[in-house]
Amino acid sequence: MNAHAKATDATVDTSWLAAHRDDPAVCLVEVDVAASAYREGHIPGAVLWNVYADLRRPDYTPVGRAGLERLLSRSGIAPETTVVVYGYGAHLGYWLLESYGHADVRLVDGPRDRWVADGREWSIDEPAPAPAVYRLGPADPRLAAGLEDVAALAADPDAVVLDVRSQAEYDGERFWPSGATEDAGRAGHIPGAVHLPIDELRSADGRFRSRAELRDALQRRGIAAPGRVVTYCTIGNRAAQAWYALTALVGLPDVAVYEGSWAEWGKAADTPVER
Repeated sequence: MNAHAKATDATVDTSWLAAHRDDPAVCLVEVDVAASAYREGHIPGAVLWNVYADLRRPDYTPVGRAGLERLLSRSGIAPETTVVVYGYGAHLGYWLLESYGHADVRLVDGPRDRWVADGREWSIDEPAPAPAVYRLGPADPRLAAGLEDVAALAADPDAVVLDVRSQAEYDGERFWPSGATEDAGRAGHIPGAVHLPIDELRSADGRFRSRAELRDALQRRGIAAPGRVVTYCTIGNRAAQAWYALTALVGLPDVAVYEGSWAEWGKAADTPVER
């Protein structure tokens, strides 16, 4: 068992995938920004979800219940299906499924190329699953936070608003991670937010650090159970990654993602901003 051995059944490796890829009760999902890489090669049997077109609205907020139901149905996913997500936007997909109460969700930590690096071959066959009928319940309010929730938590000494963006974004040198200025709002951070760049939670191979190392990183920032923690970034991708690390790997009991993140807070007219 190495430093990246799973702390819970939420995290699976390529050996697990190889053993279950033909299981009709398992659906593999590649979550990416475009179809190009998927069409060049993907894990055999995996369907594709576009992190922007399928999991987000035009304002970057996560898709709602109706949109997620359509996506699950299109993918042949039923309530009893084990869903395994991998790729660029895997953590957002995982968090959304957890938010709406899907019973069994797993995640492959690290880059999508781990499949090939472990000596396995891509497939270019695109599955066409039979549509399923899936009616989700309401989202779990404990796993998501809105603007008003975050404003209140920022003033709560027992809560932590965790900014996982880069130093340049936190310091107010740029709004978007790329530095683009089009459609930008005010740069900076939520007052009182604790800064922990998501890259500090990862090792050189792109996977999350060991549970002990993650706990150390959090403790250095004064973050410990049982207080509420809300993660945010620019549009929620990195925030969902941090949420996964804090919940599935470290085991903190009360963690949420700020759905609007900085794309909402930094563009609002009356939100306080620190630089």
